[in-house]
Formats: sequence, C-alpha cells, structure tokens
Amino acid sequence: MKEQNLQNHSRYVPLYHYVSSTLILAILIGSIINLCHCTPETCYSASLIVALTVTLGLVWYFARSFALKAQDRAIRAEENFRHFILAGKPLDSKLRIGQIIALRFAGDDEFVALAKRAVDENLPNKEIKQAIKNWRADHDRA
Repeated sequence: MKEQNLQNHSRYVPLYHYVSSTLILAILIGSIINLCHCTPETCYSASLIVALTVTLGLVWYFARSFALKAQDRAIRAEENFRHFILAGKPLDSKLRIGQIIALRFAGDDEFVALAKRAVDENLPNKEIKQAIKNWRADHDRA
C-alpha cells in the first residue's frame, strides 16, 4: 500500500460517490420530466416514480451519513484512549469531532502537543493536518 500523506489521504469510492449519485440525480430529473408530461391515466405512476426516486436519494444519503456518524464515534473513542495512554488524561472536551478526526493522523510523538495546540488556537481540521510532521496512515477506514 502506498504511503498516506496530506495530499492522498482522502478516500473516494467511485461507484458510490460518482456513479450512483449521478444515476440517482438523472433518474430524479427524468422522473420529474415524466411527471410534468403525464396524462391523467399516467400521473399516479409518474408520481410514484418521483416519490421512489426521492426515497432512493434519501436512503443513499442517510446510509452514508449514519455510517460516518458511527465511524466518528469510534474515532473519538480510539483517539481519546490513545491520548489517555500518552498523556494520562482524556482529550480536552473543547475539541470538535472534526479536529479529533484530523488529529488521528498525527504520530504518537506529536499527538498530545498538537491536540493541546488545536484547543488553544482553535485550529481548523485542515491546519491540524498541515501541522502533522509524522503522518500516521489509516488504511482501515471506509
């Protein structure tokens, strides 16, 4: 596996992020056009197709949203535990989940100091990642 760093750590699944989202959008547009041109005999089925497409879009969105929330909770617990092992105390409660997620890429040697700096300076996620000198790869995430 190639080495992770700030430039290549984002992960996209092309079939999910690009293909399925584009197909759902195309189906929604087509179903709305179909609904606009329906006759009294076909309006019910055209309405159902629009409703099904909207439902599919919501399922597509929430499936990823709920999975990311669960992943965020796991990352918070893991990084809190790591901070406790390294510093003898839990992470500062002022850290936002986005900051904690960015901190997970910091090596153990700089993690505690960078976590304190993130709280003191209210660093945004991107600046936290840019401040990391020893990148700790995360190959297990989805």
